[in-house]
Amino acid sequence: MNLVQITPGAGGMYCGNCFRDNALVAALRAMSHDVLMVPLYLPMTLDEEDQSRGTPVFFGGVSVYLEQKTGFFRRAPQWLHGMLASPAVLKWAGSKAGKTRAADVADLTISMLRGEEGNQARELDQLISFLKSQPRPDAVCLSNAMLAGLVRKLKSGLRCPVVLTLQGEDHFIDSMPEPARTEVWRTLAERASEADVFVAPTRYFGERMRERLGFPAAKLRVVHNGINLDGYSMVSDAEAHVQGAGPPVLGYFARMCREKGLDVLVDAFLHIRERGKVPNLRLHIGGGCGPGDEEFVEQQTAKLRAAGVLADVEFHPNLSREKKLEFFHELTVFSVPALYGEAFGLYLIEAMAAGVPVVQPRVAAFPELVEATGGGKLCEPEPLALGQAIERLLLDEDRLRALGEKARHSVYAGFSVERMAREMVRVFADASAR
Repeated sequence: MNLVQITPGAGGMYCGNCFRDNALVAALRAMSHDVLMVPLYLPMTLDEEDQSRGTPVFFGGVSVYLEQKTGFFRRAPQWLHGMLASPAVLKWAGSKAGKTRAADVADLTISMLRGEEGNQARELDQLISFLKSQPRPDAVCLSNAMLAGLVRKLKSGLRCPVVLTLQGEDHFIDSMPEPARTEVWRTLAERASEADVFVAPTRYFGERMRERLGFPAAKLRVVHNGINLDGYSMVSDAEAHVQGAGPPVLGYFARMCREKGLDVLVDAFLHIRERGKVPNLRLHIGGGCGPGDEEFVEQQTAKLRAAGVLADVEFHPNLSREKKLEFFHELTVFSVPALYGEAFGLYLIEAMAAGVPVVQPRVAAFPELVEATGGGKLCEPEPLALGQAIERLLLDEDRLRALGEKARHSVYAGFSVERMAREMVRVFADASAR
């Protein structure tokens, strides 16, 4: 098939959606499908080979912002737009992206969702013109529902179906102030209704978004996210700890922010250390850390320092893929206690692929993933309960080993990027046929 994947870049920030889409495109190409990956806003920061390399960044972040703020720039000459879309300028803009809050971009979000009727219509025309110069696609896949403003023009301009992926948009929108929040949901529902298929990473999130956007159940497909498993076979499970080779290590690997529950895990770690049943427990914290996260991370560091345990904690921000695999190799148990309604949680699959069992709050998509893999335990969504569940698992070596083995087997059987790619091809083929 001939496919187009459109994915927003996050500049200097690591982004789970970017990782997922990039791995998907690589797998589709390995299956001999022709796939064009188009980045939007900013370049992507990845830990694998960039599949969008050589393709221009459309809807350059600086231009999109200025078009929203001033009518003059919407009429500015193309050379000025081109200058502000240069790699150097976008790299600079990407370094500031981590400080952006949803409340600050509500008006811009509404404009983008209005597509050809919004202030960025010029950018949309340029994207369509570029895509028309390429071989006609059998389908276009949009990385998330916030790109729904592109659907109408893509369908009319390219005459092909558009598949809209759902990837945790609700939290971003719900953090906006009123009345913008209501207007964003209304406009998103209107524009998204024109998509041919919606793909959700879990049944939980698919149903949640179907209720909020009002699209028919027949348009919904559930395709679990998958990861590139290369290298994970070299990563041992919790056997090192079970065999007494070293102190147990509790791990966290996600963006270092409140939304992902880093503060909840730090509190749970402190509860375990205070109880003294696992006195030598260590905490390793990895993942994305941008300018907007530094103050929060410092707050957690101060909390650990005040408790006298900072020496047993390591921070590993923005790791390469090789270093990430080493990071998971060191873990005994893993938890990212996001409480806001996670749509999937790619970090859970990464940990379980390394044979590391997970302990998660009984919220959002976590019960669905733990049930599908059998690779973890669930608990009530608060620090004390999380700490107790982690402690019980660490003290039960047989259970720890069994969950780790089950986790790895389940991920290899059902959560590879190749499996995800095969299922997505069926989605694209079905949409194209209809």
